Amino acid sequence: MRLSRRALLAATTAAASLPSAAAAAERTGRLRTGFERLAADGYSVLEGQKVGIVTNPTGVTRTVRHIVDVMHADERVNLRAVFGPEHGFRGTAQAGGSEGRYDDPATGLPVYDTYLKSGQPLADIFTASGVDTVVFDIQDAGARFYTYIWTLFDCMEAAALAGKRFVVLDRPNPVTGRAAQGPVLHMEFSTFVGRRPISQAHGMTVAELARLFNGEFLPTPVPLETVRMSGWKRSSFYDAWGLPWVPPSPNMPTPDTALVYSGTCLFEGTNLSEGRGTTRPFELLGAEGIDRRWAEAAEALGLPGVHFREAYFAPTFSKFQGKTVGGVQIHIHDRAAYDPVRTGIALLVTAKKAWSGFAWRPDNWIDKLTGNTRVRTLIDAGASADEVVADWQQELSAFRRTRREYLLYT
Repeated sequence: MRLSRRALLAATTAAASLPSAAAAAERTGRLRTGFERLAADGYSVLEGQKVGIVTNPTGVTRTVRHIVDVMHADERVNLRAVFGPEHGFRGTAQAGGSEGRYDDPATGLPVYDTYLKSGQPLADIFTASGVDTVVFDIQDAGARFYTYIWTLFDCMEAAALAGKRFVVLDRPNPVTGRAAQGPVLHMEFSTFVGRRPISQAHGMTVAELARLFNGEFLPTPVPLETVRMSGWKRSSFYDAWGLPWVPPSPNMPTPDTALVYSGTCLFEGTNLSEGRGTTRPFELLGAEGIDRRWAEAAEALGLPGVHFREAYFAPTFSKFQGKTVGGVQIHIHDRAAYDPVRTGIALLVTAKKAWSGFAWRPDNWIDKLTGNTRVRTLIDAGASADEVVADWQQELSAFRRTRREYLLYT
C-alpha cells in the first residue's frame, strides 16, 4: 500500500508550518532545529498525547541540555518512555552494542532498547510502553550505512503496526543536502546498514528520509508528521549554524568525520584499518606493510578538494590494535568540491594496486556497504575509480528523481 502524493504531503507537512519564532528565524538567517520549533510552539503537536521518544546523546538543545530532560520537566508534555538505538540512549555502548532495558536515573523514565529490533517485536515494545505518539530526534551523518536512519525506518514500520502516530524532529544533514551520491542499494543486500534502495550518500535530512520511507518503502504508511527546521540551507555544512556537535556514535567525534565517512567507511569491508582506535577515525586508513606509495598514488589522481598525506599510526582497539601501521591521512582543503564516495572508491583502487596484502573481508561485507557486488568485482577486475563510479550513474539518476519529490528545503 502506498499513499498518493497528495495524501502523503497532507500527512507529512501538517507540522511544517509552526509559526512566529520560525518565521523570525527565516528573516534573520538563524537556523532552528525541529525541536526548537516544537518547543517555541508550546509542543502543540504533542498536545493530549502520551509520548515516547527515540533519541540518543545528540538530542540536545543549543545549550546542550538533553531534550528528554527538557520535555520531562515541562508540564505541557506527557513524556512516558524513551527508546534507545545502537550505542544507547545515553551513548555508553560501542559499535554493535546497546544499553538494554533500564530506568533512566535522571528522569525515572523507562528506557527501552530498539537496537536490532524491528517489525512486530518492536511494535510490541511500543504497545507495552503505553505511548500514543513516537517522536524521533537523532542527529544523522548523511550516509546510507549509518544505522540511525534504519532505526527511523524500523520504528516507523513498527509504529504503523502498533497504531501509533510518528513525529520526526528535523536536524541538519551535517555534510549538506546538495546531492545524492554513490551506488544505490540492491534489495538482495538489505541489512541494518541499508534496508532499502537509497544512495550511499543520500543528501537528505531525517525528516525528508521519513517522508521518502513513508511514500516509497513502508508496506503500510504510518500517520507521520514532520517538524521541519527553519533557516537551513542545503548547501551549508554543519559548522555554519553554531549548533553544538555531540558525537552521534563513539567513532563520529567531529563533523569532519562525517564529511569523509560516506566514502571511507567502505574500508570496513577490507583488511585495512579504517582508523577506529585513533583520534581521527575514517580520516586515517592503513595496514601493516603499507608505505608512502599508497599516498603518492592517491595524490597523483588529483581528486578535487582533497590531499593525501603518508601517515603512520597505532590503533588502540579494533584492527591492528597496538601495532604501528602505515597508510594515508585525508586532508580536505575544499569541502564544496570534495566528493566523499568517489574519493573512497579511488582509495580502494589505489590501495589494492599499492599493497600486495590488500584483501576484502571474507564475508564480503563490502557488498553490504556498497549495496551490490559491482564495486568489488569491478575493482578486482582492474577498473579505474572513474569506471567504477560510472557504473552506478543510471541507478543514481533514477533515485535522484524519486528523492526530489520528498525534499522539504530548497
